[in-house]
Amino acid sequence: MTTAHTPPHLLSPADLDQQLSELPQWHHHEAEKAIGRDFRFGDFAQAFGFMTQVALHAERMNHHPEWSNVYNRVQVRLTTHDAGGITALDLALARLMDQASHSVGGN
Repeated sequence: MTTAHTPPHLLSPADLDQQLSELPQWHHHEAEKAIGRDFRFGDFAQAFGFMTQVALHAERMNHHPEWSNVYNRVQVRLTTHDAGGITALDLALARLMDQASHSVGGN
């Protein structure tokens, strides 16, 4: 027997504002129904280490970022496609990314 996948609930505007106030480097991209942040590291190895660390956690969460990397910069966009916008999964991954960034020497 299979169970239906229930997408996470969208955050209300008030909940999103409150949670983003705790993540000051993240920005709400209203038109894209996403949050985003640019990370900067000392070099490519640090940026790649950050991406590797995040990828392992994201896989366990089954929630994957949209990101790009150029040398020491990683641009991130988070949204929950199944829900059509921003959910608690996005905020959890954003917090994890902030911690991972600090652990490898990013800003």
